[in-house]
Amino acid sequence: MSAHPVLVVMGVSGSGKSTVAALLAGQLGWDYLEGDDLHPAENVAKMSAGIPLTDEDRWPWLDQIAQWISDHAASEMPGVVTCSALKKIYRDRLRLPNVIFVYLSGSKAEISQRLSARHGHFMPTALLDSQFAALQPPSEDEHALLVNISHSPAQEAAEIIQRLGLGAH
Repeated sequence: MSAHPVLVVMGVSGSGKSTVAALLAGQLGWDYLEGDDLHPAENVAKMSAGIPLTDEDRWPWLDQIAQWISDHAASEMPGVVTCSALKKIYRDRLRLPNVIFVYLSGSKAEISQRLSARHGHFMPTALLDSQFAALQPPSEDEHALLVNISHSPAQEAAEIIQRLGLGAH
């Protein structure tokens, strides 16, 4: 593992990416980027209207996240970023030597329940089917860390830190 990794916390909407990533960044003292904040207004409007994004919609957004990762690698600074990274081609766009994908995995029923309890987010529950349809879970050759979402976000963050051998500051 790189001395200055960037963790890409990935998964479908509602899997807990933002919560777990913020906990990791806080506990490790690392920079944090909420990937959704980089979506252009057009993407947010489409998702808010229940329209799934196309690959073409996602490329500029993924390129911005990749630039953040690249900047951190060049500065030798660790970081945590959230990004759905549902398809392998998206992860390939983000894959740099210092990147570790952390895949928050759960069933459609678990995630649907979480989404229905969530308020104030632009991603409607109606898009969950399209998220699962697009999802290509990381394969073994991608060296991603799979974390089941059946535990609390704090337990998931602790598991990630322990499994990756990262010492909290």
